[in-house]
Amino acid sequence: MNHKIIVTGLFFGFVFVFGFWLSRSGKPYNAILFNFHKLIGLAMGIFLIMTVFQAHRMAAFTPLEIVVIAVTVVIFLSLVAAGGLLSVEAAGGLGSISSSLSTVISVGHKVLPYLAVLSTATTLYLLLFRKG
Repeated sequence: MNHKIIVTGLFFGFVFVFGFWLSRSGKPYNAILFNFHKLIGLAMGIFLIMTVFQAHRMAAFTPLEIVVIAVTVVIFLSLVAAGGLLSVEAAGGLGSISSSLSTVISVGHKVLPYLAVLSTATTLYLLLFRKG
């Protein structure tokens, strides 16, 4: 088994554990948990970017690979944006936001991690197990 898959799985596991722990700790968010959650996510993003660049050096991407990578990037950026908005809201910075928009952001940050796992798994499969 490729070590990159194991490392990515560990990153996702830690991000999920700290995210669940953070959500259960309530608002205001525990600063240590919050920063671990963000830093592990950042480290995972850097690791995945390096993996994509290494795969690109080996061979040019197919159109399917480009689309899957683009979808994964959009999901990750949406996840980071939703998390950022949640943290600003928790600090009281979005006082005038409607409750329905707040709910959409919250649900998005709860659903997007699972989409990120699925799209990352698809991306890694396509890039690490290339034919020919």
